[in-house]
Amino acid sequence: MRPRVPGLSRSDNLIARVAEAEREGWLGEVEGLRVSLAGAAEKLGQLDTEERRRSTVVDLGMPTFGQIATRTSEVAAPCQGS
Repeated sequence: MRPRVPGLSRSDNLIARVAEAEREGWLGEVEGLRVSLAGAAEKLGQLDTEERRRSTVVDLGMPTFGQIATRTSEVAAPCQGS
């Protein structure tokens, strides 16, 4: 899913905007851009985690016939006539 998100170019753009805001003394803008940058980094981390989770193979095992087909039988006691 990450290839659809232009994460690196956006992060680079945010970093450049933070630097510009610091240079110009726009303190409120700096804080807002840092929050956005932190959110972008968190989202990219979530995407990486999801990608790793999806690519992990989980062996669910295959039950044997004996495990799934249990044999139960009840034998009735022979009838004794009076």
